[in-house]
Amino acid sequence: MQLDPEQLNTRDMYTWMVNSVLPRPIAWVSTRSRAGINNLAPFSFFNAVCARPPTLMFCPSNDRHGRPKDTHRNVEETREFVVNLASWSQLPELNASAASLPPEVSEFERFGIASAPSTRVQAPRVAAAPISFECVLDRIIAFSEGPAAGHAVFGRIVWVHVDDAILGADGWPDVSRMDPIGRLGGNNYVRLGPITALDRPL
Repeated sequence: MQLDPEQLNTRDMYTWMVNSVLPRPIAWVSTRSRAGINNLAPFSFFNAVCARPPTLMFCPSNDRHGRPKDTHRNVEETREFVVNLASWSQLPELNASAASLPPEVSEFERFGIASAPSTRVQAPRVAAAPISFECVLDRIIAFSEGPAAGHAVFGRIVWVHVDDAILGADGWPDVSRMDPIGRLGGNNYVRLGPITALDRPL
């Protein structure tokens, strides 16, 4: 099979991508609007970018009407956000926070997700997240306009919160204790399976 992206509609191209790029980590992004409303939403177009300066990236898309989603708008207005990483036990809350709610409604309050104050930014973090990265906006790159238009949001990490319970004997995060969630296509998520260690070639 061969595919020409220019011959596919946006939805079909998206479906091919999310069913092929697997598994994807999830950024559970918390923001605060200028009106003081706390927002929380998951994004699986997400990853680390570099360590100097320490930078993360996630990609919100416009809604079906071509409007920026709450997270995107809040980041543009306040220039800060928190990337929370979720454990498998938090999957129901993470999934619930993907609901389309009015801007004046907080996902934290609607779905009973406990928040905690951040240290360097105004946006709260998810209290039970194993790791939370406080970020200030570096830049936003727009790739298109209108419905489903993509944007890449880059944030510089300015503070990190780590739950001591996920640390291994070596002092670093133990992935089995962290128990992260992976995103697949459709409505599917995945949990870690067997892990293989290989030394890098010199």
